[in-house]
Amino acid sequence: MTKSAKAPPVPATDRTPYALHRHHRPRRRRPQHAGRRPLATVWSLHTDVDDWPAWNAGIDRARLTGPLAVGTAFTWLTHGMSITSTIRELVPGKRIVWDGTVQGIIGTHVWTFEPTDAGVLVHTEESWSGDPVDAAVDELTTALRTSLQSWLDCLKARAEQPA
Repeated sequence: MTKSAKAPPVPATDRTPYALHRHHRPRRRRPQHAGRRPLATVWSLHTDVDDWPAWNAGIDRARLTGPLAVGTAFTWLTHGMSITSTIRELVPGKRIVWDGTVQGIIGTHVWTFEPTDAGVLVHTEESWSGDPVDAAVDELTTALRTSLQSWLDCLKARAEQPA
């Protein structure tokens, strides 16, 4: 198991689904079941960065620059923005955290995976900060909400396809 410093904790009383702040304070995103596929299948889909464009309509290109490990960078193109992100925490089969900066927006994205009797429960938290966020909080909150929901929907749809 490879691990680095953990992302900032989410206060237990905070139920705001999306967050845009000058300081990174990720907020809880409602979980979504990713189908009845085994955890290993859902984890593999989600962490195969190079394959994201095949199942996530919001991603045009993605390339991991090395092994899936803390410190490895990946580049991806989403909504016309080319982003370089770095994996900051990795607990195989359970949690992955990455961060990156694009157009003055600093983002941190946390994903957790939990097997349940009903299938795999996927939690995602993301925060954006920076001057562009401060200048357009409402617009970017909507963009973040839409992006996260789309990603979850795409992951679930792909996970539910026959093997």
